[in-house]
Amino acid sequence: MKKVVTLGEIMLRLSTQTGELLNQANALSVHYGGAEANVAVSLAHFGYQAYFVSKVPVNPLGIAAERHLKSHGVHTEFLLKGGERLGTYYVEAGVGNRSSQVTYDRKYSSFSQLLAEEINIESILEGASLIHITGITLALSPALRELILLIFKKAKEMGVLVSFDFNYRAKLWSQQEASNAIKPLMPYMDICFCGELDAVQLLGIVPADGSLPQEERLKYYYQKIKELYPNIRWFSSTFRTVISATSNRLQGNLFMNEQLYQSKVYQLEPIVERIGGGDSYAAGILRGILEELPARQIISFATAASALKHTIQGDCNSFSKEEVIQFAENESGVITR
Repeated sequence: MKKVVTLGEIMLRLSTQTGELLNQANALSVHYGGAEANVAVSLAHFGYQAYFVSKVPVNPLGIAAERHLKSHGVHTEFLLKGGERLGTYYVEAGVGNRSSQVTYDRKYSSFSQLLAEEINIESILEGASLIHITGITLALSPALRELILLIFKKAKEMGVLVSFDFNYRAKLWSQQEASNAIKPLMPYMDICFCGELDAVQLLGIVPADGSLPQEERLKYYYQKIKELYPNIRWFSSTFRTVISATSNRLQGNLFMNEQLYQSKVYQLEPIVERIGGGDSYAAGILRGILEELPARQIISFATAASALKHTIQGDCNSFSKEEVIQFAENESGVITR
């Protein structure tokens, strides 16, 4: 069983009921999640030794966050304790043409004040096959940006695959800040999750001809990034067509060995929960890479995992590897007996 590591912030999530605005809510539902934590949960359900590195306060919320991770089989030996608060975010559920809205309350959280000297990088990476981090973590503090660079450098020394998801959040930082933080990390990445806008706005790639089909534009961007950073072996992203808050179309993309592979298009309707869909997709890609599967199997599994995540509440995916494979192979809606 391979060891995988993710590092990021786990947060308390408070959500309104469907059809209710945050400013009129009298009750909120409670979940725990965060990009890297969600990936760790998925990988644990896929059969990996998933370790989550973070920092939570010593209070009931910190205890609940750790309990959430353990309930999904995630190892918490590297979950530090301290600081004053657990980061929080609020979700106003979208309906019809009204999109969901996220409000962050995460400044001065325990994790955002994590310092490099609190982490034993070699111990965390010892025996690991892969480490996965996202741009959300970079956005939280300059100290975390320095820590991630140190981790990536050490991972390369130790032969650990490095996976990075741009996951740009405009509510957390500017495009220029993100670009300045991400570019120094690019030479150390093996796996890169990014899309067209990331390539243009964060990496400065010259825009592709707008008349080209979407898949040709994406291939162009990945080829250009590959020219700049030949160390990156895998690129991935999704195409999402938003029809309404509860109706989307989703297709996965994987660029490897100079070829772009695409999944079938999933019609997601009705969507129970969109948050965490991208993290489930990323975990599916990582599972396929770790298992050295053919590209078409990798992209099929990852997109199916994301599609399944849209059918359940909460931030994380609880489906096993076998359940995802079965879903990918079956026709939509067919009863499994």
